[in-house]
Amino acid sequence: MLLQASQGQPGTAHVVVLGNEKGGSGKSTTAVHIAVALLRAGQRVATIDLDCRQQSLTRYIANRRAWAKRSGLDLELPHHCCISLGETMQIADNESSEFLQFQKAVAAVERTHDFIVIDTPGTDSYLMRLAHSMADTLVTPLNDSFLDFDVLGTVDPATFGVTGESHYSEMVRDARRKRRQLDGATTDWIVVRNRLSMLGSRNKQLVADGLKQLAFRLGFRAIDGFAERVVYRELFPRGLTALDNLDEATLGTRPNMAHVTAREEVTGLLRQLKLPLDERGRRRAAARAEWFAQVDKPLEVHDIITA
Repeated sequence: MLLQASQGQPGTAHVVVLGNEKGGSGKSTTAVHIAVALLRAGQRVATIDLDCRQQSLTRYIANRRAWAKRSGLDLELPHHCCISLGETMQIADNESSEFLQFQKAVAAVERTHDFIVIDTPGTDSYLMRLAHSMADTLVTPLNDSFLDFDVLGTVDPATFGVTGESHYSEMVRDARRKRRQLDGATTDWIVVRNRLSMLGSRNKQLVADGLKQLAFRLGFRAIDGFAERVVYRELFPRGLTALDNLDEATLGTRPNMAHVTAREEVTGLLRQLKLPLDERGRRRAAARAEWFAQVDKPLEVHDIITA
């Protein structure tokens, strides 16, 4: 079985899954930023797109690859795989085809990479559930509104107190239980509040209070993610992230304070994820940064002439 082959063994990649049954929550944007941050930290990263229809992560990475080639920029790129949608009239045959593709994709990278970042569709599916049960770290982006909060739990309309758990939360609980039974490992579940308003409001505080109640019941960590910024949408056509060196050559326009703030926002988010970085990767990143720092410097005389 795929889970038995890929998890619970030393030397296998750490699996980060982006999951939410509601579309438009920022899963793909968050996935790309996590992958690029890990690459910049010297980690070996593979990405898998399970959203066979939308393929937002795949298009984001394709845009990044194309822009790097066109502009001559050295943009970090993960090893990427997109699962193709089964096209037969039989659901069982389609699931079997998609499962085999997923199995091959994981097997190809699980022992040669430090991290596998998996983007899942915004609908309940066989592969979506399988990915959740594999997760070492599960990241659930959630737009900061009660419309999106409903994916996790229900609230009393008068008091806004949490009254129950929704379908997705029950699915995650089941996936985490199966994971513990399989290899004794636990999944670190993190709910990321996205599209945060820059202004304080009663609704913002009520959502925060509701998440605190649910976090206690379900065992996840709630952290702040990305604010509602146009800059994130502007980065997509070129496959850029807020972590890239955003100058005029890269962006096509002069960077502004929104880009600086977005970088700080993303850096803070990634710090809170507490992903286990491989120390050898850190050394690779430091060596790479040192090399680039020296590239444009003129050679000193003692570098050329030795006694």
